[in-house]
Amino acid sequence: MDQVRLRLANWLLKGLRRKAAGDDPYHRTFAQFRQMVLDSTNPAVLEIGSRNVSGHNGRERFPGVTDYTGVDIHPGEYVDVVSDAHQLGKAFPEKRFDFVYSISVFEHLMFPWKAAMEINEILKPGGHVFVATHPAWITHELPWDFWRFLHHSAHCMFNPVTGFEVVTVSEGLPARMFSLVRDAATRPMHLFEMHQGIAIIARKVGDYDRTRLRWDLVPADVTDSIYPRAAVDS
Repeated sequence: MDQVRLRLANWLLKGLRRKAAGDDPYHRTFAQFRQMVLDSTNPAVLEIGSRNVSGHNGRERFPGVTDYTGVDIHPGEYVDVVSDAHQLGKAFPEKRFDFVYSISVFEHLMFPWKAAMEINEILKPGGHVFVATHPAWITHELPWDFWRFLHHSAHCMFNPVTGFEVVTVSEGLPARMFSLVRDAATRPMHLFEMHQGIAIIARKVGDYDRTRLRWDLVPADVTDSIYPRAAVDS
């Protein structure tokens, strides 16, 4: 690939870029969730994917919250409990948390619908879950990069059968795709807006319907691999 031409194309787009400010729908939805937590009295908060791989401490997002638990598939800094997100019900008591959130985790879950069921189990009635993930993004943390989520996918995971109602779902961080092939179907690709981030808030309205919904498989049943450790842990 001609890297010089790609760099030139990237430079030509410089004038179209803007800072992903707080008014971007993606960031605005997390701010909404954060305020819900801070407005609560003694909330119990669970962060899924809390291990320090990027220099961020999730606890700092919620000053004053003392009942804060970090869970991750691997041990590490800021991890209180080591557990697979597909098996949260084994790691925590039922109805333990008021708020559960994850950022850039769901694309790495082999069975994200199973994680939604597990979150329902450990959330208190009326509790809220926040999920931030990607509609479009580069592949990363291979081979454990499985999914991309669009606006309506929120209702596939969080719905009355799984015990939720969607409060807010927003796509943000706009982007464009440029085709590097000449096929007629792909040439206008750059004319269509896509997004790099999606943010979802859902509220628990009841226990998930165990008579209609069941998923007993966990990743270890279908693969011998595990989500990779980041370089910071090596």
